[in-house]
Amino acid sequence: MLLRSLLSTLIVGLLLVPLAGAADRPPSPLHWTGDHWTAWDPPTQFPEGSRVHVVVPGDTLWALARQHLGDPYLWPQIWERNQYVLDAHWIYPGDPLVLDVAVTPMAPLAEETGAYDAEGDVIAETGAGSDAEPEGRTGAIFDPAASGPPQPLGYEDDIYCTGYVGDEDETFALAITGSEYQALSPRLPGEKGTTKEGVFGIVDTVKYRLDVGDIVYLDGGEGAGLAPGTVLTAVEPQAVIRHPQTRKPFGRFYRYLGRVRVLSVQPTDAIGEIVHSCDGITVGARLVPFEAEPVPLARRSPMRPANDPSPTGADVTAPTIIHAFLGAVSIGQDQVVFIDRGAEDNLSPGDIFTVYRENRQGFPPVVLGELSVLSVKRRSATARILESRYPIYLGDRLELK
Repeated sequence: MLLRSLLSTLIVGLLLVPLAGAADRPPSPLHWTGDHWTAWDPPTQFPEGSRVHVVVPGDTLWALARQHLGDPYLWPQIWERNQYVLDAHWIYPGDPLVLDVAVTPMAPLAEETGAYDAEGDVIAETGAGSDAEPEGRTGAIFDPAASGPPQPLGYEDDIYCTGYVGDEDETFALAITGSEYQALSPRLPGEKGTTKEGVFGIVDTVKYRLDVGDIVYLDGGEGAGLAPGTVLTAVEPQAVIRHPQTRKPFGRFYRYLGRVRVLSVQPTDAIGEIVHSCDGITVGARLVPFEAEPVPLARRSPMRPANDPSPTGADVTAPTIIHAFLGAVSIGQDQVVFIDRGAEDNLSPGDIFTVYRENRQGFPPVVLGELSVLSVKRRSATARILESRYPIYLGDRLELK
């Protein structure tokens, strides 16, 4: 049995195949489940009729999506269907994956639809009646119909390493209260036992920003519902966000720092290991249960052209960009922003908005760019700028595409 365990450990270490951009270290610790080693807790029963694939050496979610769904970019749908996999970069030979994911086929284009360039100008027309312009519109025609294969609207780090805008006074039941590095500095003769703290934590700690593999101590245990293997997200409360239009406080920005996996649990405290770090995790960070959020997919269409701005014009009730990640002032393509709409407003990951700015009185609004919603909270959402014609600023307005 011991020999088999050692061989299995060696084989798993050699055969784990991460997706592109995987973390440097695999999740740990591994445990023996059924007939293989894994970091997860795979289910043993599935709904009747489910199509289950057992992972074999060489499998990746990317390759399985290409083989079974016809498009590798659909891999987040497999991940979402198998939520016991906490890190999409790592799947283990022997783990089962449910593959009965429904893929909606792309609707055919209507025969009367014309062809347009990236700015929305007509370059060709086909079908009966194409010589007649639509009633009430002249010149360029904006057709928001999507085409082409679905594609990711962002990256995992856009969701897991940014943050969210929440209530000003959100409470957290758990926090990181210490690390092993606070006990590693030498005690010099004559030192008193009083612990000194400064701006960067306890003065005599030998490491302030903690990274993957570092050991931390938590202020909750069995009584807080923790168990070995529980994964938590580290959160740091930051500044209060004022709405750029009203200047009234809208909420507080909470930055994601990374993830901690619980290793062992006592009645009132626990020991954990950092398994994912964005820019270093600090003692004092709050902890919330980790929730997997696949990157949304969508079929893209051309951005609204400059000569066909929003027909409704500037609207004081329109959704607004209220914050930019890392305090960016001039915002452009690929940057992450936060908007003042959320689940209460029926927003969903994958929604795409046109970004525009009010013009002088009597002039149409200016089309600035386009953004996609990646993650939704109760009153706000995280979004990524897909395209930008000009710099985008806080206070710029949005219209659902």
